[in-house]
Amino acid sequence: MRLLIACLLTAALGLGCGSYAWLNAPLKLKAASIDLSVEPGSNPREVALQVQQAGVAINPGVLYWWFRLSGQARLIKAGSYELEQGATPRSLLSTLVRGEEALRSVTLVEGWNLRQLREALKKAEQLRPLTAELTPEELMQQLGKPGLAAEGRFFPDTYTYAKGSTDLALLQRAARAMDKKLEAAWAQRAPQSPLQSPEQALVLASIVEKETGRSSDRSLIAAVFSNRLRIGMRLQTDPSVIYGLGPLFDGNLRRADLLADTAWNTYTRNGLPPTPIAMPGRAALLAAVQPAESNALYFVARGDGSSQFSASLDEHNRAVNKYQRKQP
Repeated sequence: MRLLIACLLTAALGLGCGSYAWLNAPLKLKAASIDLSVEPGSNPREVALQVQQAGVAINPGVLYWWFRLSGQARLIKAGSYELEQGATPRSLLSTLVRGEEALRSVTLVEGWNLRQLREALKKAEQLRPLTAELTPEELMQQLGKPGLAAEGRFFPDTYTYAKGSTDLALLQRAARAMDKKLEAAWAQRAPQSPLQSPEQALVLASIVEKETGRSSDRSLIAAVFSNRLRIGMRLQTDPSVIYGLGPLFDGNLRRADLLADTAWNTYTRNGLPPTPIAMPGRAALLAAVQPAESNALYFVARGDGSSQFSASLDEHNRAVNKYQRKQP
């Protein structure tokens, strides 16, 4: 009897040691790293099979029983995961239970236009392109915003996403973020602001974003354009003209371009252009609705990223001679 008990204890000890060793032994992967997709609604047995099919040399039945005996089988989360060399059955389950998906990221830069945004999405790693062939109008239909211009409608930020996510899902997040930021900015608009709607604020913010070379000048640049709008003076902003030229712009803005009338030519047309010209960030949105207290109507680049502001044309012409023409 004692011999039988001793044998059973030895067997149990051996099984326990073997199980411990198995749980902490590195899994054999078919590559340095493999992608594992756990489909929504998968039960533990199906998850174990998906692990094997992803490229892990393991008996799915044994892995399934490990999931069951751990007491955490029902906590496994669907998602896209990345397994690397050194992963063990224990760490695998921990990853699946915590939902530690393999995430990628893409950064949408302040001042980018829609074309630049879409190029970035095309190059984004592991992001499925559902919108690449859509026109801007079709894209906005997909986003539930028919009739709105796509330009400037997405908030510039760094967005993380799981492998296999779609560009449409990411753009939905960016559009919602812009809606929230614009709403928050509009709620803080100054009483003297000439802007009549959040849409106008978005348009002006996009111009401020493109015109700002140094962040400390942003609210003053917004003040110049707000002052011009208030007195009915044309905005005369080069970035809007360049936007209106589209692919015709070769990097050199000529006098003829300033005279070529388009909906975005603020030298030939009064008021704001019909759409934003780029994606404004939060600071530009706030500057558009809270411009600095200034009577400036003009500004010119100093050449170091900052601008010189003037309240009169004579003063402005002197600044142009000094900073642009290098006249004493």
